[in-house]
Amino acid sequence: MARYGKKAQSSVKESMRKMKEGKLKSGKSGKKVKSRKQAIAIGLSEARKKDAKVPPKRNEH
Repeated sequence: MARYGKKAQSSVKESMRKMKEGKLKSGKSGKKVKSRKQAIAIGLSEARKKDAKVPPKRNEH
């Protein structure tokens, strides 16, 4: 069974496109995102807010 839904995929795709254009910014600090991993994390976070099919966030201690 698929882990991520279509909404989640499109959200990540959009955040990657913004990062490549240099328009993606992180949360509170508002700095430009340069990391691919960070762009994916932002996309998944936005997808969770839209109630897309995304697994819950991992809590590492």
